Amino acid sequence: MKFGVIQFPGSCDEVDAQKAAARVGESVLLWHRDHDLQGVDAVIVPGGFSYGDYLRAGALARFSPIMVEVERFARHGGLVLGICNGFQVLCEAGLLAGALLPNTSLRFTCRQVDLDVVNASTRWTAACEVGEVLSIPAKHQTGRYWAPDPVLDELEAEGQVVLRYVTGNGFNGSSRDIAGVSNKAGNVVGLMPHPEHAVDPLTGSDDGLKLFRSAALVAA
Repeated sequence: MKFGVIQFPGSCDEVDAQKAAARVGESVLLWHRDHDLQGVDAVIVPGGFSYGDYLRAGALARFSPIMVEVERFARHGGLVLGICNGFQVLCEAGLLAGALLPNTSLRFTCRQVDLDVVNASTRWTAACEVGEVLSIPAKHQTGRYWAPDPVLDELEAEGQVVLRYVTGNGFNGSSRDIAGVSNKAGNVVGLMPHPEHAVDPLTGSDDGLKLFRSAALVAA
């Protein structure tokens, strides 16, 4: 299993994402100006502040040369995971529905959160069980998931709501406590919490490793 982790100007979690992915397979760094995905089996769009979050979070990174390849890769069934800023990028690129808005508090918040696994049949949650609770840290100021009610209804009906904040853990005001969604095919997933920061018990939880293991199961 070969993971590729994109590095944009302003990325800050690409190293942790690489190290997390390397626990279940090979991991390489992909530069944002390249057009070559280096034959990877899965792409991770990491957290951080791509292009300084100028204009709007994820809006400029969406036009990076490598995103042309990521969009083509995704539409042909390639595995893509967007984490925090990466989630914002995937929404801006139209690979995932909805948008990420500023937290209702208008403050940057960092805390451990509990997530309920709503859909365990996506390519990134196959190693989980429905109803399982994952303890993963979240850190963001623009992480409030939003979509119009008809879109939310469709996401729910199609099983595209993948992760939900357990009651009392949704600090950002996300619609219906949604923490992560997928596309209809289930090969593209985005979430605001950081699974790459929860891959070792020494950090308080290794629950995040299940997302990377899920992708490796698909490749196997």
